[in-house]
Amino acid sequence: MWTEIDNSLCRSFRFADFRTAFAFLTEVAAEAERLDHHPWFSNEYNAVEFRLRTHDAGNTVTRRDHRLAAAIDAVAARYATPPS
Repeated sequence: MWTEIDNSLCRSFRFADFRTAFAFLTEVAAEAERLDHHPWFSNEYNAVEFRLRTHDAGNTVTRRDHRLAAAIDAVAARYATPPS
């Protein structure tokens, strides 16, 4: 589940291994480009963490962040990733 913390939508994902996590991030990058909204993320081995907020709106959560969160969830579903 996405949670709102410090004016950001946050969520973490875990994958089977680094290769899968990186493939997931590659697909998320394509979605971010399509939506013209680029997230902060961290990746360490099989763990990926996101923080979404809109800089143009004073670093707050906007509809753009919710759209990107939904797109990230759709990508994660293709990798059969349970929420973490």
